[in-house]
Amino acid sequence: MTISPRRILVTGGASGLGRGIAAAFREAGDEVIIGDVNAAAATSVAAELGATAIALDISDPDAVAAAGAALGSIDVLVNNAGVVLGGGTQQEVPLEVFDAAVAVNIRGTFLMLREFAPRLPDGGAIVNTSSIGGRQPTPGMGHYEMTKAAVDAMTRTAAIELAGRRIRVNAVAPGPILTPLTAGFATDPQARAAWEARIPLGTIAEVEQVAPLVVFLASDAASHITGVSVPVDGGQLLV
Repeated sequence: MTISPRRILVTGGASGLGRGIAAAFREAGDEVIIGDVNAAAATSVAAELGATAIALDISDPDAVAAAGAALGSIDVLVNNAGVVLGGGTQQEVPLEVFDAAVAVNIRGTFLMLREFAPRLPDGGAIVNTSSIGGRQPTPGMGHYEMTKAAVDAMTRTAAIELAGRRIRVNAVAPGPILTPLTAGFATDPQARAAWEARIPLGTIAEVEQVAPLVVFLASDAASHITGVSVPVDGGQLLV
């Protein structure tokens, strides 16, 4: 049985989905550490939620190692930090945009898994943030979507590799969510209507519709679930 409060590390926890995940774990009574490249924002959100903050650039191996040394053991790792950084076809997207997406979404997730899996207790949990884009292509988003396909692959492999310690590794795979990252198109009525036309349930997700799944996957209620990437997309993958 899980003993509360657990220590939960949420990367990218200073805004958007990460902030919502951090808030959901705090509401469940857990101790939350918000890791974010924006140290000032992490400190502000941590103060608001009753959490603690740590400056963390997950793409930097030295920063990840320093965070591991500073935090020591944790009970749950939520690998949420990620970037999009623009768009363009695979022939047109700037190489620096591609490299930055790979550095954070793939390299960063890998570095965090490598550093913190040994710091989890037997029976701990890891939840990665993926995307339905890893399975359903959207023209102009290929540089981002391929990184999320890699997150799904890392999730499956880590689930097998850590099963001997009963550490479960899963992912949530949202469709578009109303966060600061999507504000550009979500505030454009035509762009938003075009995207929502792809979603059978007809609306873009709210953070509060995704964060509870992360809490569930990290809980004892999901004790026999590992290696899956669960869509939260209003049915978009069905069409």
